[in-house]
Amino acid sequence: MTEILESNSEVRAVLSIFERGKAELGKIISGQTELIEQAILTFLCGGHALVEGVPGVAKTMTVKTLARFLALDFRRIQGTPDMMPADILGTSVFSLKTSEFTFHRGPVFTQFLLADEINRMPPRTQAALLESMEERQVTIDGETHALDDFFTVFATQNPLEFEGTYPLPEAQLDRFLIKIRVSYPSAGEERTVLERHHAKGDTPQFEAIEIAGVSAQDLVAARRELRAVRVEPALFDYLLAVVRRTREWPAITLGASPRAAANLLIVAKACAAKDGRDFLIPDDVKQAALPCLRHRIILKAEAELEGFDPDRVLADVLAATPLPK
Repeated sequence: MTEILESNSEVRAVLSIFERGKAELGKIISGQTELIEQAILTFLCGGHALVEGVPGVAKTMTVKTLARFLALDFRRIQGTPDMMPADILGTSVFSLKTSEFTFHRGPVFTQFLLADEINRMPPRTQAALLESMEERQVTIDGETHALDDFFTVFATQNPLEFEGTYPLPEAQLDRFLIKIRVSYPSAGEERTVLERHHAKGDTPQFEAIEIAGVSAQDLVAARRELRAVRVEPALFDYLLAVVRRTREWPAITLGASPRAAANLLIVAKACAAKDGRDFLIPDDVKQAALPCLRHRIILKAEAELEGFDPDRVLADVLAATPLPK
């Protein structure tokens, strides 16, 4: 018990943000605990997330409410086939009054950006957004504009509707730290949704519900705690064994990249801190593997015909990888 208490003290800010976040977001979002936890995890890791789920399962509401809880600026863009890079990044406008070009910043200049239906954006616009995610800067007319240190992108896509869409290439998918799959709520959770809508009337104003946010100092402290999570040499070997096994697995035609290994380490450390530990164990790697790797592998056609999906294959990979001694 003493060791657990000491470990908790080393990740106090992380634990506080997760516990308070679930409580505050729970005032508005019924269920979707995994979505909430993985969204918080994405931000604390300093990455970006691809959120996949059918319409109406609270993807947008969760991200918007999380931005309120983290006390960060929030912008939302709706992906359409005619969207241009300038619609996201901004553009230089000539002023007749001053005879000079003035840069008008686009919605990407925020702290929390929700890109709804990113797969409806044309490839050129997707590339412009993903470049901003990777470099955390925007270059317009040869001038570089830095983005906020807290800049985080949550991009959503519908897994069932493909007409009029531009699927993200593998190289761009690899830029997302994790892929979050959002399922339907349970019967009890869905009943709570109905009760809340009934209590709020025909046009519920959930934005009016007060959310107790966190300070920027708490966010900085939490990120510092994540970086300090200890990793024993045997855990490096185990994590690499999982990643490298995906490259030789019979059902996989494209395995996880070295970037995927680095991202898996970051997410696993966040899982450890979320569970109250300042040291990594194999279960953290297992917990992080599916959200971190499911969008980074490509299955062979025959595996898909047999009903396999990335999560099932990754579960088999984890089961076949010996645990460190």
